[in-house]
Amino acid sequence: MTKRLFDVLVAAILLVVLSPVFVAIATVSLLDGGPVLFRQERVGRAGRAFLIHKFRTMRNAPGVSVTSDRDPRITRLGRILRATKLDELPQLYDVLTGTMSLVGPRPELRKYVAHWPAAVRDHILSVRPGITDPASITYRNESAELALAADPEEHYVSVVLPRKVQMYAAYVDTRSFLGDLKILAGTVRALVAPSPSGPIGAVGASPETRRGKRGYA
Repeated sequence: MTKRLFDVLVAAILLVVLSPVFVAIATVSLLDGGPVLFRQERVGRAGRAFLIHKFRTMRNAPGVSVTSDRDPRITRLGRILRATKLDELPQLYDVLTGTMSLVGPRPELRKYVAHWPAAVRDHILSVRPGITDPASITYRNESAELALAADPEEHYVSVVLPRKVQMYAAYVDTRSFLGDLKILAGTVRALVAPSPSGPIGAVGASPETRRGKRGYA
């Protein structure tokens, strides 16, 4: 089974099964006022821009691009959605349209992609970005870590992003169908039984591993 066929089948099934959850979240969001969805331009495969979809978790307000647990713009519903990662569910639609995959390097803002080393930038962007990946599991408590930083934006760029880039490149090098299944299983485990605090070890290959399955795309 090709990666694209697997993505489409799973995304379609999940959209149907989780439709009551979508309706419930949309209803509460409408009652809270404001739009249900949040759209933002991200960098996708081959460096092409696309709009990523999420459930809205913040009030419209100017601010930095990264958010911490202490960000006053986060709504009450938004805190729940962020803690459970339910705000990411609309990206199943992005998977169906072909701009994203279930598993792949997380899509970043263009200003953050500009910080990626040139040696790995095109390599990472050679695949579709994903809803989850080893970095997503490792940094599932990212907002809590950023809340402890004096400058969340600077901490993300100088500390978190370089580590993520290593994991993005390692995923591209070692991607396989079985590997994706393990990452999906690890994501479910991380959501069902989260660690008390801090990042956890990534599911998947380390940056040092170089055994890529080039035919899997």
